[in-house]
Amino acid sequence: MSTRKALYIDTEALSTLALVQAGLMTPITRLMNKLEAKEVNEKKLYKGIPFPFAFVLAPNGKKNDTVLKTLKKGETVDLFCEGNKVGEIIVDETFPINFEKRLHNIYGTTDPSHPGVKNILARLGSLAVCGQYHVKYPILEDNKRRIKEMIQKTGAKFVSSMMLTANPLNRAHERMIRQAISDSDLLIIFLRKPFSLDTLQYDIRYNALNTFIDNYIPRNKILIIPFENTYIFAGQNELILDANLVKNYGCHQLVVGKNHEGLGLYYDENRLSSIFDHCKSIDIDIKTVDEYVYCNTCKTLVSTANCPHGQHHHIHYHSESIMKLIQSGLVPPPILVRKEVSASILADLFPERFESLQQIHDSLMPNTGLLEKLSEEQFYLKLIGLYQTSSLT
Repeated sequence: MSTRKALYIDTEALSTLALVQAGLMTPITRLMNKLEAKEVNEKKLYKGIPFPFAFVLAPNGKKNDTVLKTLKKGETVDLFCEGNKVGEIIVDETFPINFEKRLHNIYGTTDPSHPGVKNILARLGSLAVCGQYHVKYPILEDNKRRIKEMIQKTGAKFVSSMMLTANPLNRAHERMIRQAISDSDLLIIFLRKPFSLDTLQYDIRYNALNTFIDNYIPRNKILIIPFENTYIFAGQNELILDANLVKNYGCHQLVVGKNHEGLGLYYDENRLSSIFDHCKSIDIDIKTVDEYVYCNTCKTLVSTANCPHGQHHHIHYHSESIMKLIQSGLVPPPILVRKEVSASILADLFPERFESLQQIHDSLMPNTGLLEKLSEEQFYLKLIGLYQTSSLT
């Protein structure tokens, strides 16, 4: 039995360590020492590439604090996550963390009511450890393999990418996806998989996105990759880190909406300024797309940049509001969410919702005259069909 000292980390820290180990945050390849961390925190650069804060490991907890205070250079320490050994680190040095500096560099604020700050405060210890490390996290190697195989299979020369939460997938997302596909050989959708529980479960969002792709998009033009959205991607510098990540995955372009929160800090006067002016060394194309709305005069989905009608004619694709409908068990109007997507989400979100599903169907729905046994997803599709019947409206 090993008598080595141990540090205990959570899955979010493990995922972040694995990203760097897999070469997906290059030029970051290891934990930074005290001098490197100080320089990055001040200059926001590492080896000439923009990186907004130091990459360090400073796990919270009394056990970790006790161990960190006793570590010596050259000592090997085991890393544990959820009771299992997941790796090890050869200690170079330990050094204290400046809480306020780290919080401000990541989130632009130290306000404890900020959800990101709250998360960091619960996880961040007072001492950091650096040194060469190794962790086991198969999901990232699988992601790299799938992307490489898809590029080889399709012969794609120009690969575009999107970071998407799809909470829920709506018609504006669909338009962005179609536009990205038309401008590239292959689109990689990195579907965010946050560690917090403020979104629909990943599997529900994945199934809904797959439903859309299976029915309406050429399968050889698109690939969904799960992206574990760790705390480092949730701050004010999210777009810089996203761009670096997708480049290291082999993509040539990152597509973002002009209403992206991170972009809004730097986008004014119809000109993209400053955020990527100092990030040219990342060497990836950043493409911004207009906000899409439904115009009740144009009777279709339009860009706010080229619709001649005023805001009062526009229906916006506000994810939080659409989610409130879905979480209440209501079917969003098809102009907001495609009926197949709504049916997929509601069937997953409210399993076995109806005690007499078959009876309701047989009583209300037109049928072929034969006994039809249907799934909840099929029931929602037929129900939406009734909502769209307009002869008596």
